[in-house]
Amino acid sequence: MTPELGLIEGRFGRVWSETERLYVVRTLAAAGYAFYHYGPKADRPLRREWRTGHEPARIAVLMRLSAECRAAGMRFGMAITPVGSTHPFDATARADLARRVADLDAIGIDDLAVLFDDLRGDMPELAARQAEVVNFCAGLTRATRIYTCPTYYSDDPVLDLVFGDRPRDYLGELGRLLDPAVQVYWTGEEVCSREIGPAHLARVAGDLGRPVCLWDNYPVNDGARMSRFLHLRAFTGRPAAIGAHVSGHAINPAIQAHLGCIPALTLPMAYRAGDDYAYGAAFGEAARHLLGDEFAVMLQQDLPALQDVGYERLGARTERLRARYAGIDHPAAREIVTWLDGADLMTDDEVQTQ
Repeated sequence: MTPELGLIEGRFGRVWSETERLYVVRTLAAAGYAFYHYGPKADRPLRREWRTGHEPARIAVLMRLSAECRAAGMRFGMAITPVGSTHPFDATARADLARRVADLDAIGIDDLAVLFDDLRGDMPELAARQAEVVNFCAGLTRATRIYTCPTYYSDDPVLDLVFGDRPRDYLGELGRLLDPAVQVYWTGEEVCSREIGPAHLARVAGDLGRPVCLWDNYPVNDGARMSRFLHLRAFTGRPAAIGAHVSGHAINPAIQAHLGCIPALTLPMAYRAGDDYAYGAAFGEAARHLLGDEFAVMLQQDLPALQDVGYERLGARTERLRARYAGIDHPAAREIVTWLDGADLMTDDEVQTQ
């Protein structure tokens, strides 16, 4: 069973150009993806400066994105992270949220996501306040589907280390207080889960009182550590059996728009093939489809260097790889060269300020 597939553009780092995003929309729509949620962390009017709203020129870009998604047969959604709205959730916060939800509705959204990921969790009545904000927004928007992402969006103890110990029964309370129609994003047993299985998803669904929508942190490669690697291999560790346990499956994309579409195309293959899925063959099929035979073979040969060795440890291989891909007139090859030149590498400071 293949669940509804989507993309949640919820990463840190460089924001794609309009051309890059259009390529991703058309490529994923053709592969069967059904929704696109826009919410990059670096888009400040959706996060750090959520109360201010977008400039007119940016609104026009987002309206075009909405139209492109819908024309391609995908639902279009936008994600807002209302930093500071829960404590206090007072008249000012309500007025600001009402205004911003109306702004997003005017852009043209089918889905609204209200996110609390990567925010402080050591706050009183956290689940109750977050549910109140989400339900408030749900009662205002013209969007027909509502999503949220909890502060503790995984079992991963790193979230407790960074954002404070999670409140007791946080998921259970959040699930009881959220409107039953609200979908909840979840990344799995880890922030970047190596494997996602039916038993884990069934347990979380029991806690929340609803199946989760997966926020799959692959092939995302943001942050100071992951941006040193290109995530290119096909999906693994997502057995087709999990389709019966989720409301949807969205991927968080890589910084590199064209290269990231290679693994993205393998997720629907994994669901369709079930037990017959072979991730090496799936990579080859997706890469040939997007890059052509010769380029695909080259990239498969260089997978260990680009995905496993990483930028700092390439050493003398950097110049060899640069010369190899600089001669290819293709956007994906230019993304490899850009990465080899260090242009897409991130720092911890960038993450902390986005």
